Amino acid sequence: MSTQTIQGQLWSTAPTDWANHFEPWFLPIYTEVLEKFKLNDAHVLLDAGCGSGLFSHMAIKNGAQVIGIDAAPGLLEIARERNPDHIFLEEDLEGLVFADASFDFVVAFNSLQYAGSFEKALEEAVRVLKPGGKLALAIWDKPENSDAVHVLKAISSLLPPPLPGTPGPFALSEDGRIEAACKLAGLHVETKQVIACPFVYKSLNEGVKSFIGTGPAAAALNSNREEVVIDAITNALAPFKLADDIHFMVNKYLLFVATKL
Repeated sequence: MSTQTIQGQLWSTAPTDWANHFEPWFLPIYTEVLEKFKLNDAHVLLDAGCGSGLFSHMAIKNGAQVIGIDAAPGLLEIARERNPDHIFLEEDLEGLVFADASFDFVVAFNSLQYAGSFEKALEEAVRVLKPGGKLALAIWDKPENSDAVHVLKAISSLLPPPLPGTPGPFALSEDGRIEAACKLAGLHVETKQVIACPFVYKSLNEGVKSFIGTGPAAAALNSNREEVVIDAITNALAPFKLADDIHFMVNKYLLFVATKL
């Protein structure tokens, strides 16, 4: 079974939970990219790993022509509902169907680390980008810089140890990994910055739903009873409870903006 098929199934397990309780925490990244790109109706943008289409919606509101792709049919259904009359395709990041130099901008937010081959997925993103076009790529910062890692570790403890090179949230977070790959792919990294994305849950239930919507939790649900997975998430969230039932986590991401040479 291909990486696309596996990841598509996992991220389609609880797409509404992802759309409502996890993806909104990426808004600091999305707004930063929109400020840098200054999109207008002359621009064509590929949202590579568009998820439930929140960034696509924001880019469309800024005037851009947007095409979104994702491996998860469940997330794509939400993206299409959110963005009627726009194109959202179930596709593989490692084999894009578009012609060379089709897009002014390509964005990949927390998606390339789940490709079977990050290097091939990046190569494809660069291929469809016009010369002088820009790529925005966002990934988790190192695990020690994000509180959410405690929840993700609790979920991972319910799974067999991953094989080396297995796709996962922090697969690309090591120092210099992105810069080196971009250089080999014909990109010049213009900026690298840390973006803080606080997660604020008004209730424990919201926090549980947030992480249940992730691919790792879906994998855990495949081999554990639902109550076991929920208990693991609940216990990992406990240290981040503030007042009443509010839970607060500090998480950091790396945002790279690169230009095709």
